Amino acid sequence: MKTNKIKFGISYVNTGSALHTLNGITKFILFMSWVTMVLITFDLRVICAMILVGLALLKISKVPFSVYKPLLIGTSVVLLMNALFMFLIAPLQGVEYMGSETVLLTLFGDYKITVETLFYLLTVTLKYFSMFPIALVFVFSTHPTEFSASLNKLGIPYKIAYAVSLTLRYLPEVMKDFMNIMHAQQARGVDISNNVPVMKRIKNVAKILGPLIFSSLDRADVISNAMTLRGFGRNKRRSWYSLKPMTKNDYLTLLVIAIVLTLGFIKRYQSEQLFWYPF
Repeated sequence: MKTNKIKFGISYVNTGSALHTLNGITKFILFMSWVTMVLITFDLRVICAMILVGLALLKISKVPFSVYKPLLIGTSVVLLMNALFMFLIAPLQGVEYMGSETVLLTLFGDYKITVETLFYLLTVTLKYFSMFPIALVFVFSTHPTEFSASLNKLGIPYKIAYAVSLTLRYLPEVMKDFMNIMHAQQARGVDISNNVPVMKRIKNVAKILGPLIFSSLDRADVISNAMTLRGFGRNKRRSWYSLKPMTKNDYLTLLVIAIVLTLGFIKRYQSEQLFWYPF
């Protein structure tokens, strides 16, 4: 029987790039500032510039394209489907935002393909996509423990920070367990391919998720007992082995982030229209 190959591509990859040398606090602030910038702008020019910068940072991270290629394809498909559903739900949304109507093709009822709607869907789709490269940069270049240390440094309680670290660290392990259980069940004749009806496929997937849940709970219990035996949570503060000191490059990066984010807020405040529309 042919088995399905599933790869988990969202995890820390140590390539020794310049981004890896930055402090976790710097990369976290970069990520949050990037998301803020995406949320406040509807200017396609700014969005395209952010995509190019994000892809450039992804290139600087030196992570092989094959690692995130499935994620890129999956994200693109989801965003295209989202654009289609947005058109089906509100076919004239772009006309309302742009204040004009240039009909390219009349379909039926209120469904018309207009230049304004296409421009609106393009802007929103690229707006969502612009967060994809920086998210990968942050995950690929930031070790979970380093990220947790950075959260604690920013004032978040270390118990919460450590929980985040454990979650990020064991997601790949959970995926490995899923693949092992899936292969074991397939060896026993459990088929989850397209060759079986949908309802039977759902039942067969449940045969995989059940052992996966119990194995994850067992791992969580082992980790909890180990942390309790070592006195975790007894002290109000704790030190971090992987906490990096702030360097000159970190402060320079934070300065650039502050300037760009300030310019973004100024531009958003001075904009007369929500969307930039050149036509």
